Amino acid sequence: MHRQLIYVLVFIFSLSTVTLLWPVNDSQCNSEAFLASDIQKFQVQATKVVVQPWLGEHNVYGIFMVPDKYKQAPFFVLTVKGFGHECSKPFGYRQKYDDISAEPGTHLVRDYMRTRTALRLMLQGLYWQINDKQNWTLTYPQHQDK
Repeated sequence: MHRQLIYVLVFIFSLSTVTLLWPVNDSQCNSEAFLASDIQKFQVQATKVVVQPWLGEHNVYGIFMVPDKYKQAPFFVLTVKGFGHECSKPFGYRQKYDDISAEPGTHLVRDYMRTRTALRLMLQGLYWQINDKQNWTLTYPQHQDK
């Protein structure tokens, strides 16, 4: 009985390790190609960052104050120093998130980092780096005024 318990614990530990280290890339666009291109870009730094993956899913994110003209952007790229880049499609915006209110002519975007990615980075000693709002950036294709 004792030996079976050890096998089960080793299996669970191994499965957890593989899950944390397995790369995920289900992005809708090629962030590397976009960032390397000559297309004009607009960047905005995070206003606030929340890094609390121990509370479960959707507890690692940045809040960004973005000009209203970017509401219809086809995509944006989240860059976090130490993590890399991830392309996302806009999925909603608000005027208030947490204790942050949008200024006139802007809206707020909350973009998430995967919980398991944040946990992996924390295990690598990068907690303070991903918890620094200066290390979070959203990059949009430059809006063309008509």
